[in-house]
Amino acid sequence: MKKIKAVVMGGGTGTFAVVSSLKKLDWDITTIIAVSDSGGSTGRIRDEFGFQPVGDLRQSLAALADVDGQDWIQKILLYRFEKGTGLKGHNLGNLILTALQDMTGSTTKSLEIAEKVFNLTGTVIPVTEDTVDLKIHYTNGETAVGEHILDEKIDEPHSIDHVSLIPKCNINPKAADAIKEADIIIIGPGDFFASIMATLVFPEIPTLFAQSKAKKVYIENLMTRFTQTHDMSANDHLKKIEETVQSKMSYILFNNDSIPEEAVALYASVKEYPVKDDLPNSENVIRIPLINTELHHKQKYDTAYRSLLRHDYKKLSQVLESIMKEKA
Repeated sequence: MKKIKAVVMGGGTGTFAVVSSLKKLDWDITTIIAVSDSGGSTGRIRDEFGFQPVGDLRQSLAALADVDGQDWIQKILLYRFEKGTGLKGHNLGNLILTALQDMTGSTTKSLEIAEKVFNLTGTVIPVTEDTVDLKIHYTNGETAVGEHILDEKIDEPHSIDHVSLIPKCNINPKAADAIKEADIIIIGPGDFFASIMATLVFPEIPTLFAQSKAKKVYIENLMTRFTQTHDMSANDHLKKIEETVQSKMSYILFNNDSIPEEAVALYASVKEYPVKDDLPNSENVIRIPLINTELHHKQKYDTAYRSLLRHDYKKLSQVLESIMKEKA
């Protein structure tokens, strides 16, 4: 029986949850990941070597590992050094991928080798093969360069109009082919502008989405980000996505479960709140419990922003499977 071809677009911990959910379904999984990260261990390595950042790519590789038979592969890829003058804060998986980049001269080739070495089932593709930076365009006309800026502490939020990548670049041909061949395209969840939009702002994307017969699913974020989406409702997120890809989403998934009070309080302390549900009451908007109530505190010496709350991969697995069972 032909496997369902699933493409996941985004990056970071949000993509990790989605890939984990698809592993339960035995689908043919391809992740298309943003490569404009400039913070944390990834940023330090990027500054020193000049290669594409690999942090989000590494997380997707780790998600492809089977929890039962390949748990040590996940541990290796996710391990973070807690001591050592030069190594403290660095991620082992990032260093492995950087070494492969140095050996091959290609991020795409490095990932192909890692997938074979670790015997992973699935494919991780950088959205572009070019080394790029995220350019943030604010609604007041100001601009800033560098994804790490969206992780910096600020007193007053600035509304973002859109993001772009500099210098100008083209989508990775392998990513374009994956979109063309997909049966389902899943966007999000994750950092909205830093990860999700950074995979969609290519001139080729509208045509690829228009020609695709895949079901297009957008998974709404659980919480706002003070530096990115502080004033954005669920519908605001959706509109940005659909305007960028110039296509309507087949389904929108929104968590309607209550968020633990402890989590709400912790997020509120940094001025972040549950995403407001102002989505229409239509058949393609699926409101179901999707939250993993376990809080995820980041590792010691990890300087990057991490979400406390995650989507539950088992619940995502169930709803995504049901979507593909629906008549086209």
